[in-house]
Order: sequence, then structure tokens, then C-alpha cells
Amino acid sequence: MNFQEKVNEFCTKFNIDSAIEFKTLDLVSEVGEFSKEILKATDYGKEKITPSEDMVLEMGDVFYSLIAIANELDINLNDALDIVLKKYESRINNKGDPGSE
Repeated sequence: MNFQEKVNEFCTKFNIDSAIEFKTLDLVSEVGEFSKEILKATDYGKEKITPSEDMVLEMGDVFYSLIAIANELDINLNDALDIVLKKYESRINNKGDPGSE
């Protein structure tokens, strides 16, 4: 079972559903919480980062939220990743880095 199927099964089992707008806000919130853990762990960029259990949990929340959105929109994340990696490869080959133009 892939991760998208796993999240879909979990949401179905526990009757978890919300509007796409709420799922998107949840993703943004979770990214913020993950960012806060990075800032705390590095003392706002002053220290070398050491991954923590809180970072793992927050990353899991980000991943879950992203998957829930992809499932709602019927987007295959493996396909989306393949597309974006090709885009970045093209940018690297054309201009030397993956940044947007």
C-alpha cells in the first residue's frame, strides 16, 4: 500500500473529511509549525541543526496534510514528483541551477 492509499484508508476509517480550503490552511499551518521547530533547534540559525522528535512529528503532519490535499484533488504525488524533477533537471541543464526563472 502506498502512502496516498494509506492516508485515504485512515481518513475513511475515522471519517475524517474537510473542505479543500481547510486542508490547505492546515498544510500551511503545519509547515509553520515545522519551521518553528527548525528555528528552535538552531537557536534562530546560530547553532548546527540536530533533528528532534518534534521535527519528525511536525514533518509527519506536513506530509499527511499534503497527501490529504493530493487525494482530494486526485493528484498522484509520484507522478507530480516525476514531473517536477524533470522540470528542475531541465533548468539545471539550461541555466546551471534549479531555481525558477
